[in-house]
Amino acid sequence: MDISRRQMMMATAAAPLAGRIDAALPVVATVRPDDESHWAKVAAQYDVVPDIIQLENGNWGMMARPVLESYEAKVRQVNRATSYYARRGLTPDLIAIRNRVATKLGADPQEIAFTRNATEALKSLISGYNRLRPGDAVLYADLDYDSMQACFGSLKQSRNVDVVRIDLPEPATHQGLIDTYEQALKANPRVRLILLTHLSHRTGLVIPVREIVAMARARGVDAIVDAAHSWGQIDFSLADLDADFIGFNLHKWWGAPLGVGLIYIRKTKIDLIDPDIGNEPPFGANAYARVHTGTVDFAAQLTVPAALDFQDAIGGPARAARLSYLRDRWAETLRGTAGLEILTPADPRLHCGITAFRYTGHSSASQNAAIARRLLDEHRIFSVQRDGPARGACVRITPALFNSADDMDALVRALRSIGATL
Repeated sequence: MDISRRQMMMATAAAPLAGRIDAALPVVATVRPDDESHWAKVAAQYDVVPDIIQLENGNWGMMARPVLESYEAKVRQVNRATSYYARRGLTPDLIAIRNRVATKLGADPQEIAFTRNATEALKSLISGYNRLRPGDAVLYADLDYDSMQACFGSLKQSRNVDVVRIDLPEPATHQGLIDTYEQALKANPRVRLILLTHLSHRTGLVIPVREIVAMARARGVDAIVDAAHSWGQIDFSLADLDADFIGFNLHKWWGAPLGVGLIYIRKTKIDLIDPDIGNEPPFGANAYARVHTGTVDFAAQLTVPAALDFQDAIGGPARAARLSYLRDRWAETLRGTAGLEILTPADPRLHCGITAFRYTGHSSASQNAAIARRLLDEHRIFSVQRDGPARGACVRITPALFNSADDMDALVRALRSIGATL
């Protein structure tokens, strides 16, 4: 299969491989996304379930072995020292980790705070947003995450505002997505807040956040961005989104332990998000006053540097190019197949690793759940059914760094086989 120009550009990024994984991964100047020998060495760092092709890696990301070992060591440390460590050394350690994450994002450390997941971060942003007045409106789309849709829906009663729901175009185009939001804002001039999902957990569609945020901002509309799936899957920084309020995960594509998310609030907009009701004044102009998680899995947060070390050794551009290559290996091979709909466009700006499909005429949740079962029972391929898109449910395919080109080729054969019987 031909490699797209974007993949080749991303693949030429330097990929220094250091630390715990030196012995397994040689230092290389450039990494091609189709270099199966190299990526097999990366895959060898993961302990996968045998005899199953795991293509449902969107729920959370598997920790690589060096990260898991670090986490186990941190669990022992926290368990052994308990409050003696928590009350003396934990806070400086977590501040140092927060500062490293801020540097990686391109944020001021005061603009971010750890949460347990992106959902918690986004709930804090939505519930704390204080600019809404009775008679205003908020807007979300069909591909947004279910609980975030519920949060926006709850504003109707709690803030006495109207709730506008739109359907994103399918098939989508870059300009078509911008136009869809612009038309919605023109049709609903009282909208003051919109929800934008950078990379949809339903279909994998990537929307042009920066352009939509700028268009909304010019109309006096604020945007809360759900980047739960994008950071670490796509290679980007805060400047690429230029958004004021964002929720992130580190336990998906960065491969940190479960229970590590991140809230971001631009410091010039901090006053638009109320402090969490569980916090006591003085609050200060910082993001961590806007969340209150209580006691969390400190070992998970302390393992974030190990996860960053591992992924940095692979390289962000190389990682994104590999995930996109694995996606293209099946999706672009099957695009145009009669009776099969690929739900993210070929445009490399509008996808990365995740992509969903549906068979024409099979748009119910039960039908797609049955297809996912057939993939597992007949072909030993694990996937997941997703509903919510306006044009019907689908099956989501989410490769990870431990997947191979052979895995994607097996998926191609399986989808052709199932399609022939529908």
